[in-house]
Amino acid sequence: MDLQTLKSIIEGLLFLAGDEGLNIRQVAEITECKPGEAQKAVESLQRDLRKSGRGLRVTKLAGAYHLTTLPEHSEYFERLAYSPARATLSQAALETLAIVAYRQPITRIEIEEIRGVKSERAIHTLTNKNLIVETGRADAIGRPILYGTTKAFLDYFGLGGLEELPDASAFEAMVASEEEERLLFGGASDLPGESGGEDLPEEAYREEETQENSGE
Repeated sequence: MDLQTLKSIIEGLLFLAGDEGLNIRQVAEITECKPGEAQKAVESLQRDLRKSGRGLRVTKLAGAYHLTTLPEHSEYFERLAYSPARATLSQAALETLAIVAYRQPITRIEIEEIRGVKSERAIHTLTNKNLIVETGRADAIGRPILYGTTKAFLDYFGLGGLEELPDASAFEAMVASEEEERLLFGGASDLPGESGGEDLPEEAYREEETQENSGE
């Protein structure tokens, strides 16, 4: 495999890995190359992004490489996160939020196993809205991030505490049926500007979340 192809693959892998990132050993195993080659490709990708003035960079944190945005652009990201167009929750976000509420603390992988689709974008949206937050790390390989709900979540749905959530049997029904999910939080779909949305198969999920981020 030539270096440019390897860098292109690694860039995609880091994007998909999200907050958890990948270390050199993982990159080498996935791409079936030697650790030294993987390291060289990652460092070359870092230089490419920096020299070309791209809005993304490769950052090493706690031994793992992450695809991140530039700190100097943070004010624009904050505008996007708190703009009126983002004051809605899609069906995908509501579904993910319900899973976190009942199964917390829970990892992204566990959420995706329940939903059957990628959930990174939905998690990102819920984190930006302060409805869920990182609560720690799971005692498992890679120490994946654990997520739980916030006080803002309780305020959003008029709950005094998690003990006021509907019976867990309603949650189990939601997992099996999208229509049941809409009933879990009662007025959840009545949030200002709530569009409801539809869940999509895994291959179309990223497109759905992109539309959500653009306010469609």
